Amino acid sequence: SNVFLIQVNGCTGKMGVSVAEAATSRGLHLVPVSFSSRENLDKTIQIGDIDVEIYGPSAREDVLSSVIDEFPDVIVVDYTAPNSVNSNAELYCKLGVPFVMGTTGGDQQLLYKSVQDSNNYALISPQMGKQVVAFLAAMETIAEQFPGAFSGYRLEVLESHQAGKLDTSGTAKAVIACFEKLGAVFDMDRMVKIRDPEQQLYMVGVPEEHIEGHAFHLYHLTSPDDSVSFEFQHNVCGRSIYAEGSVDAAVFLYKKVQSMDPKRIYNMIDVLQEGDMR
Repeated sequence: SNVFLIQVNGCTGKMGVSVAEAATSRGLHLVPVSFSSRENLDKTIQIGDIDVEIYGPSAREDVLSSVIDEFPDVIVVDYTAPNSVNSNAELYCKLGVPFVMGTTGGDQQLLYKSVQDSNNYALISPQMGKQVVAFLAAMETIAEQFPGAFSGYRLEVLESHQAGKLDTSGTAKAVIACFEKLGAVFDMDRMVKIRDPEQQLYMVGVPEEHIEGHAFHLYHLTSPDDSVSFEFQHNVCGRSIYAEGSVDAAVFLYKKVQSMDPKRIYNMIDVLQEGDMR
């Protein structure tokens, strides 16, 4: 049965709220407490008809210990902040709480080491959109199987994200690496990175209500003589794809914990290979 409790840490951020809403609308039970990466946030937020109490980082251990006492089957989903990734993971491992780490950043090697040393269960993925992960895995497979298939083709890339995203899209970088392995020619400096809302509306065609949260990617390949072109595109509006993927990840991890699977560290590919979780 899927009757387990899910605790979303980082319920003050947009991703945390989206995950908590997705979990409750899927009929999962939400633990009514959460901790944030910021101090002095003692407040309550409402998710559906549940009041979730938010605590600052200094209360983390006390809050989590009492949650485990009350709900031993809890799965934590973490969407806090990059600078909390490692200390949160160490706490989850210390208390033996299985967790889904949706927060990016932090020291990834240390993160994996914490989980391995503690023998805790965890699902770690920098990209929680299941379908985006599937697309990326497909591109990696093509690149492995047919290196050089697009030899001499020119690659042009356009990516658009909300203005708050300062770095280049990690997904775009991974897809570009695949095309380079396939032989395409790409100049990183020529990547078109769009962060300006006006351009997003009129040039990229991002719906106005998603200017504040979207991920549009366009990859265009052209043959040396311009007679052939290929185009790959994936456009994400809002955050629901990541929220749904995170809930799928929590359900998946719960099943692995219940069946006492010997494998302890998972990623989104494992969730995809398991098939539909609903």
